Amino acid sequence: MRKQTSIFQNIDWLTVSLYLVLMFIGWISIYAAVYNEEHSSILDISQNYGKQLLWIGGSLMIAIVVLIIDARFYDAFAYLIYGLMILFLIAALFLSRDVKGAHAWIEIGAFKLQPAEFAKFATALALAKYLSLLEIKIEKIQTKIISSLIVTLPAAIILLQNDTGSALVFGSFIFVLYREGLSQNVLIIGFFAALLFVIALMVDKIILLQIIAALAAVSVLLMRKTRKNIVTIMLLAVASAAVVMSVSYVYEKALQPHQKQRIDVLLGKQTDLKGAGYNVNQSLIAIGSGGISGKGFLQGTQTKFDFVPEQSTDFIFCTIGEEWGFIGSFILILLYLGLLYRILFIAERQKSAFTRVYAYGVASIIFFHVMVNIGMAIGLLPVIGIPLPFISYGGSSLWSFTILLFILIRLDSYRTFVLR
Repeated sequence: MRKQTSIFQNIDWLTVSLYLVLMFIGWISIYAAVYNEEHSSILDISQNYGKQLLWIGGSLMIAIVVLIIDARFYDAFAYLIYGLMILFLIAALFLSRDVKGAHAWIEIGAFKLQPAEFAKFATALALAKYLSLLEIKIEKIQTKIISSLIVTLPAAIILLQNDTGSALVFGSFIFVLYREGLSQNVLIIGFFAALLFVIALMVDKIILLQIIAALAAVSVLLMRKTRKNIVTIMLLAVASAAVVMSVSYVYEKALQPHQKQRIDVLLGKQTDLKGAGYNVNQSLIAIGSGGISGKGFLQGTQTKFDFVPEQSTDFIFCTIGEEWGFIGSFILILLYLGLLYRILFIAERQKSAFTRVYAYGVASIIFFHVMVNIGMAIGLLPVIGIPLPFISYGGSSLWSFTILLFILIRLDSYRTFVLR
């Protein structure tokens, strides 16, 4: 077996370049979001942009370390890394202090890390390790169950931490399973279950149950009356009714009051422009005021006067929209699409099943974050508090995404060699 002579051999520099560009855009956007004339130095670590510069420096060092480590390490120790992250999640659940209702941070002095962010790449590694085993077939029920457990275990612990947004990210791994052969019927059923759940929040459940029963009866009359067809229709009707009946419980018991308010505002059940709907309303004003070309760097009035809360973290996109307008926002989305395309291209050129599965995990996580974060900022999705990859302020987010991406870059650099 041939060996690599340099850690930079076969590195995908286009992916690295997209990473660096996005990180730079993130830093200048954070600078713009919190800029004031009293604190204008880019090295002022008392401000978010100064701290982010330190996080960026740390990210570059982490990237180099990830590249130095032998690619086979990530395959060999995937389960161990996953297990350690589960322990960190449990530690955060019991040892962390309450931060905005969530127990999700491990603090060591002034240093804070959020294990939920790092659990994403660990889960991607573990899932890739399991699905790449020679004897594993996605068609088997055992494979589906174990894959689901790998994904839902960290998600369940994160839910117990009251960090619903981070927990929902793990649902994106369904795309990994689909790529590996999971039936498209599962995706279709999942989509309609989610759609039915949303409709049940807006329509009286008795009326909705009557509609489901009527549709089932009509289907039985119109379709061939074979035993298989009738049983299938009845099972779908019962499952749909179960989803409708579970909505009230999930809505009342599983969601926090502020989460319920945000959903109600999004669905138009209440108007609360000074409360739950304030962030989104101000974000829309900021983005809309940017027009086609934006107001210019450091010229955003909504940003400058702090009208948008969390504008350097969850709502960083509105800063970009206000200062760089539609053109700047469109370019940012194109950069993300370019990164996602490149990751999928990397995935499909692999000889190693482990690297391919992991690459799809990376793409799924980044896609979910981008879609939901931008969707929150423009009022299409409820506010669940997840960062925009490489852009939002925060060390845990930036470091975890750096590790996530550079493990893939390292694995890809080994694509012409035998991984196992």
